[in-house]
Amino acid sequence: MGSPLLPALAVFLSVAGLAGFLYLFVRDFNIYWLILSPVIIAFYQVPAAFVFWLHKKRRAAAARTEGTEGQSPEPDRPSGETPAKEA
Repeated sequence: MGSPLLPALAVFLSVAGLAGFLYLFVRDFNIYWLILSPVIIAFYQVPAAFVFWLHKKRRAAAARTEGTEGQSPEPDRPSGETPAKEA
């Protein structure tokens, strides 16, 4: 259905974000970094989350176009028919 490139890139960016955090902040670690570390790690995970979101969006769009071609919106109703309004 889709290329495994985007999930692999998301994993790579996630690991790179954690490595970047460790490289920059563990060398001079103190109580301030301990308090701020969840925020900093989340900041470094943003690129990975964005790439994974793109992957999910593309996969959903591909599934939507594959699944809806030639099918009616609901199984019991033909494609052009609208439901009757109840009084």
